[in-house]
Amino acid sequence: MSDLRDAAMSSKAWPFEEARRVLKRYQKAPPEKGYVLFETGYGPSGLPHIGTFGEVSRTSMIMRAFQEISDLPTKMICFSDDLDGMRKVPGNVPNAESLTEHLQKPLTSVPDPFGEFESFGHHNNAMLRRFLDTFGFEYEFYSATEFYASGQFDEVLKRAVDRYDDIMEVMLASLREERRQTYSIFLPFHPETGRVLYVPMKSINRADYTVTFDDENGREWTVPVTGGNVKLQWKPDFGARWAALGVDFEMYGKDHSTNTPIYDKICRILGAPAPDHFTYELFLDENGQKISKTSGNGVSIDQWLTYASSESLSYFMYQKPKTAKRMHFDVIPKAVDEYHQQLRAYVDQDAKARLNNPVWHIHGGDAPESKMVVPFSMLLNLASVSGAEDKDQLWGFIQRYAPDANAQTNPDMDQAAGFAVRYYNDFVKPTRVFRAPSELERAALIALRDGLQAWDKGLDAEELQGLVFACGRERFDPMRGWFTALYEVLLGASQGPRFGGFIALYGVDETIALIDDALAGKLA
Repeated sequence: MSDLRDAAMSSKAWPFEEARRVLKRYQKAPPEKGYVLFETGYGPSGLPHIGTFGEVSRTSMIMRAFQEISDLPTKMICFSDDLDGMRKVPGNVPNAESLTEHLQKPLTSVPDPFGEFESFGHHNNAMLRRFLDTFGFEYEFYSATEFYASGQFDEVLKRAVDRYDDIMEVMLASLREERRQTYSIFLPFHPETGRVLYVPMKSINRADYTVTFDDENGREWTVPVTGGNVKLQWKPDFGARWAALGVDFEMYGKDHSTNTPIYDKICRILGAPAPDHFTYELFLDENGQKISKTSGNGVSIDQWLTYASSESLSYFMYQKPKTAKRMHFDVIPKAVDEYHQQLRAYVDQDAKARLNNPVWHIHGGDAPESKMVVPFSMLLNLASVSGAEDKDQLWGFIQRYAPDANAQTNPDMDQAAGFAVRYYNDFVKPTRVFRAPSELERAALIALRDGLQAWDKGLDAEELQGLVFACGRERFDPMRGWFTALYEVLLGASQGPRFGGFIALYGVDETIALIDDALAGKLA
């Protein structure tokens, strides 16, 4: 065993812990299907949201970890449940009123309100694939519509007929009494309208693998369970899909956790071992509400990529997956800066430490060098005080601070400068509030201005930080009050950067002018 594999087998990073659990499935013999299968599911009832990305991102991290500890081939499937009936019209699509007449039709039979694809389901599938391709995920895409209609699911559906009573026993135990009266694991599609029917079965016909039922108008129909004429209710569908594909691992949000025993039992009844699972905490918006595809709250993938790199989003997804996360725009700058801190640390780490570093899991062990010479949070403050309208204005300050840096040799810095201007104008500028200094704060600001006017030690950030400390140390206890005053009086924000570094970036003369403006009441 190589040193790296040995370190991976003992790593406490959560992707390795999960990968080792999956590997135990094949201690005695390799998988008969020829590969270890990781699956992630997607319900395309609305546009893909950031939680969907998180599920695929984290599953990919576990699969990469598995590839490090095992030579068994791997595959990841992204499965879209696009046969689900559209239960309500999403509120965040154009021409929403035109979809009302298509309620309860499978999503791949509902017209695309965007007018770009053959159906709403196809549109949302395309959006998902575009998002996932942006991040370079290795996956195969499966559509439930194609999976059912092509016959790939037929053998398991027949087995579900043969073992109908056993599956129903599992399901009925989980349902309220009134639901039990009409429940069936099979949902037929109406032969004429194509709608998904939630109706009881009159008979399950094992001789020819058909089901008989009455539609809403009392007309009797008999249809095969094969060939895309019926679909399974969502809980049986989970277990049946695992059995049909031979899934070894799937993660999902904690809202599924109470159903895990049901999924597992159905998978075993249908003749396959249940996969390993990982339950993650849900994503919340800034108000603590669960992010929803249909309501469109929280931060979308496209919105995150408008203000920060894809790698920063992957970093955010890596962190504490079993802890609920608030997904709002304020988390973006912190994620960007922490990602680059980890990149810089990675360079000097040994193999064991690297395997515990998030960037190993983001980049599959091939982490790039960080070229960010200025933190993203500092760029935001710089954009704020300079009123920057484009990234070229920021580069004027950056190159004074780091003369060797430029857009060609520091592409992530150049990208971040553009993101910072955009983020500042959209989020910081509309909400910043300056205030006048108190008498104590005024005295400290005058001392800082006078110290800067006499400054002759260049643009060393640590030396300048020492000056900032000296001006506040005798006046503030604790010192936090001094830094809060600097941020609120000079930057119009409640928090900010190390101020010595800010002065080094913005410039000594420029900072003096900023202080004078604040003292003269021109900012508040």
